[in-house]
Amino acid sequence: MSKRGKKWIEAKKNIIPGKKYSLNEAIDLVLKSAYAKFDETVEAAIRLGVNPQHADQMVRGSVVLPHGLGKAVRVLVFAKGEKEKEALEAGADYAGGDEFIEKIRGGWLEFDRVVATPDMMGSVGKLGKILGPRGLMPNPKVGTVTFDVGRAVKELKAGKVEFRVERAGIVHSPVGKVSFGPEKLRENILALLETIIKLKPASSKGTYLRSIALSSTMGPGVKVDPLEVRNI
Repeated sequence: MSKRGKKWIEAKKNIIPGKKYSLNEAIDLVLKSAYAKFDETVEAAIRLGVNPQHADQMVRGSVVLPHGLGKAVRVLVFAKGEKEKEALEAGADYAGGDEFIEKIRGGWLEFDRVVATPDMMGSVGKLGKILGPRGLMPNPKVGTVTFDVGRAVKELKAGKVEFRVERAGIVHSPVGKVSFGPEKLRENILALLETIIKLKPASSKGTYLRSIALSSTMGPGVKVDPLEVRNI
């Protein structure tokens, strides 16, 4: 087990072990505990009362965060003709067809998100072994397989995040940067939680939001009171 650094140990002293804080208190503690010289990303870890091994309890979706993620997102769009033009006009960094498929096969991965029109998925599907493990494969469930490429590009540029519950029943998602300050982070976190709550599977019984924790890239985690969040 790796040893924690002095700065992390010092930051941890601000947090009472086992205590569940209100959302506002937790955000303040995360900001107070951030010590890196760079602008750390703030992340949320949300444990849900679901069993992802059952197909009807898989929670997956996307949300456009009100204040984005604080970083530039490079978007690649697989499209032809007018849709390729539409994607570029909407702000896509790259748009095209077979030429980008060949570039990716050759090792090119200079992009963060991928959108594809449905008619391109037959070709894009061949990149599954490359894009899939990196979480870059377009998917209609999160709006990245669509003919409305202009809207998809604008949403991704504005800070749309995709999330998926992991095997342990936890959703991990970035919610912004330390530099955002408490109010913007609060609005982003609530937007994420609201979307996750709306996606509660009908077959999920008992408590749905079981635990919530926030942390910065380098800082310790801070537990949030799920009941307080549900009341919000």
